[in-house]
Amino acid sequence: MVGEENIVEMTPNRSNNYCCGGGGGFLQSGFTEERRAYGKVKFDQIAATGAHYCITGCHNCHAQVHDIGHHFGGTYNTVHIWTLICLSLGILGPNERAYLGDDLREVNVFHPETAL
Repeated sequence: MVGEENIVEMTPNRSNNYCCGGGGGFLQSGFTEERRAYGKVKFDQIAATGAHYCITGCHNCHAQVHDIGHHFGGTYNTVHIWTLICLSLGILGPNERAYLGDDLREVNVFHPETAL
């Protein structure tokens, strides 16, 4: 997972990237099917990369990308960027590994709770 060779950019990206459809209150709006239909564009974009992980920067994106992945049968894992940072620093608690794939869930790093 570490290294430039493991980064897969979506196309289009940066300022031309597609919205996931979960922001602006839409995630909590109650219009689940409409939100998922809008998010299908993002799902297709993520799936086209073939990546094993989709790294998100905010809670709404994380929840939406995770939901559309599950709903449309995606094979990627969705993680917050801070989850990977905490994992690399050895401070990711055992209960914070729920969204990690099997390849990272059991990474043996020091954590104060596991040292007790």
